[in-house]
Amino acid sequence: MPRLGVFRRFTCKLAFPFRINLLLDMLAFLERITIKPGRRSGKPCIRETRITVYDILGYLASGMTEVELLADFPDLTHEDVLACFAFAAERDRRTFVAHAA
Repeated sequence: MPRLGVFRRFTCKLAFPFRINLLLDMLAFLERITIKPGRRSGKPCIRETRITVYDILGYLASGMTEVELLADFPDLTHEDVLACFAFAAERDRRTFVAHAA
């Protein structure tokens, strides 16, 4: 059985560059999401369209496949759908719940 210190060094060397690449990819996806006060009441929209992140996530949650979604909205791409997931993940990561003592 390997010593714990050796195991930690090994996993950090492998995990750290992966996490950086993952964060950079997520930031690239988040550039596709725009928020403007005059568009859809300030809700996050995909690029310069009036399609909100919540619309896309709602359609997918209701059972619509990505192929059906892209067929219904020809302005969208696969990367736009991934940007919606990245936005939702980032928003959830920033959510803080305070528990009563």
